[in-house]
Amino acid sequence: MPAERPRESPAQRALHKLGLRRPIDLALHLPLRYEDETRIVPLADAHDGEVVQIAATVVGSEIRPGPRRQLLVTVDDGTDRCLLRFFSFYPSHQKALAPGARIRVRGEVRGGFAGRQMLHPQFRPDTGELPTALTPVYPTTAGLPQSYLRKAVLAGLARADLSETLPTPQAWSLRAALDFLHHPAPEVSLAALEDRSHPAWQRLKAEELLAQQLSQLTAKRERDKLRAPRLPATAGGVRDGLLATLPFALTGAQQRVVGEIAADLALHQPMHRLLQGDVGSGKTVVAALAAAVCMDAGWQCALMAPTEILAEQHFRKLADWLEPLLAARGRGIAWLGGGQKKKDREAQLARIASGEAALVVGTHAVIQDKVQFQCLALAVIDEQHRFGVAQRLALRAKLAHAGQEPHMLMMSATPIPRTLAMSYYADLDVSTIDELPPGRTPVVTRVVHEGRRDEVVARIGEQLREGRQVYWVCPLIEESEAVDLVNATATHAELSDALPGVLVGLLHARMAPAEKKAVMALFTEGLMGVLVSTTVIEVGVDVPNASLMVIEHAERFGLSQLHQLRGRVGRGAAASACVLLYSTGDAPRLGETARARLKAMAETTDGFEIARRDLEIRGPGEFLGERQSGAALLRFADLEEDAGLLAWARELAPRMLDDNPLLAERHVQRWLGGKAEFLKA
Repeated sequence: MPAERPRESPAQRALHKLGLRRPIDLALHLPLRYEDETRIVPLADAHDGEVVQIAATVVGSEIRPGPRRQLLVTVDDGTDRCLLRFFSFYPSHQKALAPGARIRVRGEVRGGFAGRQMLHPQFRPDTGELPTALTPVYPTTAGLPQSYLRKAVLAGLARADLSETLPTPQAWSLRAALDFLHHPAPEVSLAALEDRSHPAWQRLKAEELLAQQLSQLTAKRERDKLRAPRLPATAGGVRDGLLATLPFALTGAQQRVVGEIAADLALHQPMHRLLQGDVGSGKTVVAALAAAVCMDAGWQCALMAPTEILAEQHFRKLADWLEPLLAARGRGIAWLGGGQKKKDREAQLARIASGEAALVVGTHAVIQDKVQFQCLALAVIDEQHRFGVAQRLALRAKLAHAGQEPHMLMMSATPIPRTLAMSYYADLDVSTIDELPPGRTPVVTRVVHEGRRDEVVARIGEQLREGRQVYWVCPLIEESEAVDLVNATATHAELSDALPGVLVGLLHARMAPAEKKAVMALFTEGLMGVLVSTTVIEVGVDVPNASLMVIEHAERFGLSQLHQLRGRVGRGAAASACVLLYSTGDAPRLGETARARLKAMAETTDGFEIARRDLEIRGPGEFLGERQSGAALLRFADLEEDAGLLAWARELAPRMLDDNPLLAERHVQRWLGGKAEFLKA
């Protein structure tokens, strides 16, 4: 019988929860901040509100009974007295703090009627010896005290392989940089440590950026060795038919991007391209032309969207454009969604397996195991940031049985700022549609306090009298005691009362698919004047007659989400507006982040400028969302501040892979471990 694996202690489980499994993980777990325990400050010299360390003798100790029992300990350091107050304590604390004990105490000194005091200070026996370095305070989790974490990090530092992996000598070695950052000398500038400008921090950031660039370049080179079906554009097929029947001409930007994609598809090398364009720039028609090239070559194409509404929108549009052209060739389009009846679903699966369905449109249902493609050659993923990495890997695996993989076209209406693209999308080719089709009207954006709600409802009445339609978006479906927000259900009732004779609809994520479909159909056909909705309409809803968008509690939404919602109006010839209705709750004014978001929305409608400001406000980790599921985000480097280091890493990575492949592999393993696999998606 195999020996039983030793059971993990709660502290070990907590370490693993933080991703600290290898000695190098512990060595790279750097302090959040530092405490200076190298100096003793006389109480008489301590200022109110200052955090100090004193050495004192306990002169009194008592437990005060009451609703909240307290342990009150009086100490004297020879210059003054101070009361230590503990609301949470154990018998061991009483014992350690008995009168006569000599202790070292660290805490915030506060003045008061009863004299000076410290609330829940740290304390330990005073041995007379002071540490020679600042004390690190590490990021932690429940069940993992700092004392245990400090010992674990020290052990990790001692056991980790910190041999050099950079090809040229540096001013600071990795070991010297880590030893210093875990235990900096007291005379070091705390500001240089906290803003990460110290040379030891620069060494760590450079290493991290190089690992990321090496990992992504390796993934790109590995993918370049793989084979995908060649899909050369042919004359007289579905593609030419689609171009001939479109009711509009392609913009110059669309034509350029279509050419870039067609050139990729004609190669045996798998395409791995990000198609980015602002809301309404016409990405769907570009995807349709790419799918047409694939189908003309006799292969299948899959298009996956994150929500049923968006997937259905794509299905209707693509069916309208492509069904007549495909039917003439004995092929068609299949639909796969979450709410499908079993019989219908099985019929669709049979069409996909036989190859009769040349194009498959759906939600994540497209990647389920039961879906067997006869010959998948192109996968299009819309709103790619809404899918996890594992989902994209699953879609790519659909052609693995043939020893090939499909071309990948990922689309996003959340443009990626250049610094972010240089870093996180180093392994992607990026195509950008940087002009809007003619006829799109600019949307005027107004930021309005909820106290003027009645004026907004009056404005809705005006729009309806002119034959226009209106969206009203709310952040919650029904009341929550935790968050006091006006909800969609209450708003629907309120607007129905305020607008007699107008059909006001309600749409939210908990409704059955058939119910959602019926509501959307009424709004799309112009029979419904106002649609009250949660953010299920964020992407994919296209009603040219809608000219006003009201977003309630706009301060609660992210910047890219606000931009997406605003993109639902301005799709027709009528002048369009977006009202950002905000509330400060009990606070006298909006928070800084919310104010910055609303200001950006009012000042620009350019998606690329919005993305740049969003990156400034949120930072890269949050901006990318699920792009990095399973992959290490940059922990230390900052893409804006460390652009110079990023350029250095981008320049060094290809040379290092060519000249020192084993060194490059060691470097990536040190920093990313098994997570590098996810960067291949």
